[in-house]
Amino acid sequence: MREIVLDTETTGFDPETGDRIVEIGAVELMGHVATGRTYHQYINPERTMPEEAFQVHGLGDEFLRDKPKFAEIGQAFLDFIGDAKLVIHNAAFDIKFLNAELKWMNLPQIPWEQAIDTLAIAKKRFPGSPASLDALCRRFNIDNSSRTLHGALLDSEILAEVYLELIGGRQPDFALSAQPERRADQPHVEWSPKPRPRPLPSRLSEQESAAHAEFVGKLGDDALWRQL
Repeated sequence: MREIVLDTETTGFDPETGDRIVEIGAVELMGHVATGRTYHQYINPERTMPEEAFQVHGLGDEFLRDKPKFAEIGQAFLDFIGDAKLVIHNAAFDIKFLNAELKWMNLPQIPWEQAIDTLAIAKKRFPGSPASLDALCRRFNIDNSSRTLHGALLDSEILAEVYLELIGGRQPDFALSAQPERRADQPHVEWSPKPRPRPLPSRLSEQESAAHAEFVGKLGDDALWRQL
C-alpha cells in the first residue's frame, strides 16, 4: 500500500483571499515503511510574504524570488502523489490550498477521500489532549529538536513517525512478534517446534504425480529433481 505523508507551507490561511503555497514536502511510504523517496519544492507565491507567515516558516521574498511558480510544478506534483493516500496533519487546510492552486491551473482536483487526517485520528485516540504535531512528538518520544521553524519536508518526516505511532506503532505487525508474558516463578523454557507424530498426507492426485514424473523424466539424469 503506497501512502504519501505530506505538508505545505503558505503565505496565510485562505487561498480565496490571495494566499498561496510556498513549500511542499512529501515522504513516500510503502506498506507503512519509508522508501527514502521524497518530494520537496519551494514555490514563488507571486506576492509578498506577510510578516506573521515569515515568523512561522522563515521563507521570505528574497529567498522565494527565483523559485518556480506553482504553474511550473503542479503536474510534476500530481505525478508524484498519483492515487496514493495522502497522510496530512489537519488535511482540510492543505487540501484546500492544493486544490485551489490546481484549480487555477485547470488540473484535476485531489478528492477529499484521498486524504488521511492525522489530526482527526489523534483527537479520536486522545480526546481532550493537545493534538498538535509537537504535542504528539512529546507523547510518542519522537525527537523534533531540529524543528525550530516549520518546514514542509522536515514536518513530513516527523509526521511519518507520528502517523505510524497513531496507527499502532512504528512496526505495525499485529503483535505477532511480541514476547509472551510469564510469571516470575515460572521457569524459562526455550520453545522449539516438534516433529509431527504423523506426516501430513500428500495432496497430490495420482494424475498430478504422474504428470510431474513425466516432466522430471524430460529433464535428464542430472536434473535437481532426481536428487530430492
